[in-house]
Amino acid sequence: MARLIDFLERLVFRNRLFVVGLFLVATLICAWSALRLRVDAGFTKQLPLRHEYIQTFIEHRDQFGGANRIVIALMKHEGEIFDPLFFAALQQLTDDVFYVPGVDRASVTSLFTPNVRFVEVVEDGFAGGNVVPADFEPSPEGFAVVRENIVKSGRLGQLVANDFSGAIVSAQLLETDPTTGERIDYIAVSDHLEQNVREKLLAAFPDAGFSVHIIGFAKIMGDVSAGAREVILFFLVSIVLTSVLVRVFAQSWRFTLLPVACSIIAVVWQLGLLNLTGYGIDPMSILVPFLVFAIGVSHGVQMIRAYRAEVFAGRAHLEAARNSFRQILVPGGLALVTDTIGFITLLLIDVGIISELAITASIGVAVIIATNLFLLPVLLSYVRLPSDYAARLHKRADTLAPLWKRLDAVTRPGPALVVIACASALFVFGWWKAKDVRIGDLAAGVPELREDSRYNRDTAVITSSFSIGVDVLTTIVETVPNGCVEFDVMHAIDRFGWEMTNVPGVQSVSSLASVAKVINAGWNEGSLKWRMLPRAPETLALSVSPVETSSGLLNADGSVMPVYIFLEDHKAETIDRVVAAVNAFRAEHDGERVRFRLATGNVGVMAATNEVVRAAQFPMLMWVFASIIVLCMLTFRSWRATLCIVLPLALVSVLAYALMAMLGIGLKVHTLPVAALGVGIGVDYGIYLFSRLEELLRRGDYFEDAMLNAYAVSGTAIIFTGITLALSVCTWLFSDLKFQADMGILLAFMFLVNMLGAIILLPAIARWLYRHHRRKDTVAA
Repeated sequence: MARLIDFLERLVFRNRLFVVGLFLVATLICAWSALRLRVDAGFTKQLPLRHEYIQTFIEHRDQFGGANRIVIALMKHEGEIFDPLFFAALQQLTDDVFYVPGVDRASVTSLFTPNVRFVEVVEDGFAGGNVVPADFEPSPEGFAVVRENIVKSGRLGQLVANDFSGAIVSAQLLETDPTTGERIDYIAVSDHLEQNVREKLLAAFPDAGFSVHIIGFAKIMGDVSAGAREVILFFLVSIVLTSVLVRVFAQSWRFTLLPVACSIIAVVWQLGLLNLTGYGIDPMSILVPFLVFAIGVSHGVQMIRAYRAEVFAGRAHLEAARNSFRQILVPGGLALVTDTIGFITLLLIDVGIISELAITASIGVAVIIATNLFLLPVLLSYVRLPSDYAARLHKRADTLAPLWKRLDAVTRPGPALVVIACASALFVFGWWKAKDVRIGDLAAGVPELREDSRYNRDTAVITSSFSIGVDVLTTIVETVPNGCVEFDVMHAIDRFGWEMTNVPGVQSVSSLASVAKVINAGWNEGSLKWRMLPRAPETLALSVSPVETSSGLLNADGSVMPVYIFLEDHKAETIDRVVAAVNAFRAEHDGERVRFRLATGNVGVMAATNEVVRAAQFPMLMWVFASIIVLCMLTFRSWRATLCIVLPLALVSVLAYALMAMLGIGLKVHTLPVAALGVGIGVDYGIYLFSRLEELLRRGDYFEDAMLNAYAVSGTAIIFTGITLALSVCTWLFSDLKFQADMGILLAFMFLVNMLGAIILLPAIARWLYRHHRRKDTVAA
C-alpha cells in the first residue's frame, strides 16, 4: 500500500499541469453531455418484473388492460349532469382523450363510446344498445332515456357519479406511442392532459360551473416532475449555504471555492456519464445529484483539514498538498468505495427505478474519488495563503481546545461505559420501535405529493363521488375453455367475489359471475329470487352470452375471467388485508379446473412492490454492513477497529427505522434507499476519525492523548460536515414533494446522529477495546 501511494503521489504531482488539463477537458465533455440529459420516467421501471404478480400482470395486460391508466372526471358544481352544456363538454372531453399521446384508443371508455352498453329484459327477451343512443337529442325526453340506460348498464357509480353529479372518461396508456412508434414521454403526456384537456375544456365552457379532475400514473409523473424542478432551486440554496459554512470552517475563500468547485465538477461528471451510458434521470432520482454534491463536500473538507494541518505545522504549499494527498487517499478512498458498494447493493431490489438510482449514485460517488482525492490536492498545491493564516489557525485551535478536552473525557473508562450503556438502551428502544415500520403507503392518495396537492384533491373528489374508487386489485381466474358456462367454475368465482366483498377496505367487486346472476334474474321477469347462477350449462350460457369480451370480464374462449376488487384506498394495511384474504381463498380452492392468480390493476403492482421491498430490506442492509466490515478488515487489519466503526452505524440504522415508524413514513421503493444512503455516508465520519487515532496509537501515544489529538485534527471537520449536510437537506422540508421532505428529515437525522456516533460512541467503544494500550505494547495491540 505504501509503495502504491508513493507511486500515485509521484505520478500526480510531477504532472500537475497535465492532470489539471485532463480534468478540464473531461469536465467540458461531461458538461456538453449533461446538457443533453433527458428526464426519463417510465411505468415499467416501477414494476418488479420477476415477481409472481407482475408476471400475471404482463401475461394478461393485452387482453384486460394494465394498471397504467388515466381517469378524468368531469364534475358539476351544482345539480345533475343532465343538461345540454354538460353533455357537450363530456363529448368534447371524450374526443380529446382519443388524441392523448400513447392512449390505447380501443380502451377509451365514457358514456359516448360504443363499448358502454346496456342490456334490458323486454317482452321478447333481451334488448340493448349504447347508453347514449345514436339518435340522442339533448332534450328532457332524451336525458330521461339516458338516465334509464345508465341505471340499466350498471355503470352508475362507475362511469357516472352515484348522485349523477359527474361522469368519467378513462383510458389505458401504452408504453409505446402507437402513432409515432416511440417510447411514451410521461411528462409530455401530463402536460398534454393539462393544456389540451383540462385547460382547453374549461376555456371552451368558462361559465358552465364544471371542474375537471385527472388522475393516473402519467399525471403523477407530471406533478412529481413539476415539483422536482424545485430541486434546482434547493441545489443552488445548498451550494450557497454550504459555501458560507465552508468559509466559516476554512477561514479562507480560496479554501472554500476549491472543494465546492470540485464537488460541482463531480455532479457534472455524474450527469454527463449518465447520458453517455444511455441513461436518463427519473424524477424520483433527481435528488441523487445533490447527495453526490454533499458527499463531495464532505470529503473535500477532510482534504482541506489535512492541508491546513500541514500548513499549521509549517509545511510549504506543495509539500503540504503532497502530504495531505498521502494522508487522505487511503481513508477517503476506503470511505468512497464503501459508499459505492452501499449504493450498488440497491440492485438487490428487483425494481427498475431502484436499479437506475443505484447506478446513478454509484457513478456519482465513484467520480468523487477522482475529483476530490486527486484533483483537489493538485489545485491546493497552487494556493498561496495569507501570511497570517497559520496564526489564525493557532488562534482557533486554542479556542476549540477546551471542547476537545471535554469530549476527551469520554475516553475515561467510567464515562465510556455510561455512553455504551446509553447507546445499548437506544438500540433496544430502536429495535422495538422499528418493528412498527409498515411496508408501503400509510395514507390515502399519492404519498409522493402533499395531501393538499391538486392530484390528491382530484383523487379525493373521484373516490368520494364514485363507487369504484381508483384503487383496483384484479385477480385473474384461469380455468378450462368454456369454463364460463361451467357451474362449478362460476360458483367458485361467485363465492370468491362474495368473500372479498366482506373484507374490510373493499368497496365493491365486479366479475362475470356477478353480472350473470343479474342477467339470469332478467330472464325471469327481474325477480330477485332468480339472481343466482343456473346449474345447467345451457341456461348458464344464456346468462353469459350477452356479456361481450370488450367488457373485460372474460376472454374469447371463456377460459380466463378477471375479478375486479375495488378498494377504498391503497394503504399498506388495506393491501395486506385483501391480499391475505385472496391467498387464503386460493390455498383452499385452487385446483386443476380453477386457479386464482394475483394480480393486475394498480393495487396489484403496489402489492408486488411492497413484497419485494419487504424481502429486500434486510439482505440489502446486511450486504452494506458486510462490505463495510470486509473493507475495514482489509484496511485496518483489526477486528477492534472494525467494531469501532461499524457499531455506531448499526445503532443509527436501527434508530432511523424507529424514526420512520414514529413519523408515519412507510418503507417503500422511494424510502428504502435512504437506509443504504445514510449508512454509506455515515461511515465516512468513523473512518476519518479512527484513521487518525490508529496512526497516533501506532506511533506510541497513550490512548487519551491519541484521542485528544484525533479530535483536534479530525473532529472539527467531522462536526462541521455533519451540521452542514443536515442543514442543507433540511431545506427539503419546504418542497412541494412529500417524499423529498421525508427524505430530508431522514437524511438530516442520519447525518447528525452518525456524526454524534463517530464523535462520542466510537471513542467510548475504542476506549474499552484498547483499554490495555501502552507505549510498550503498541505493536501487540
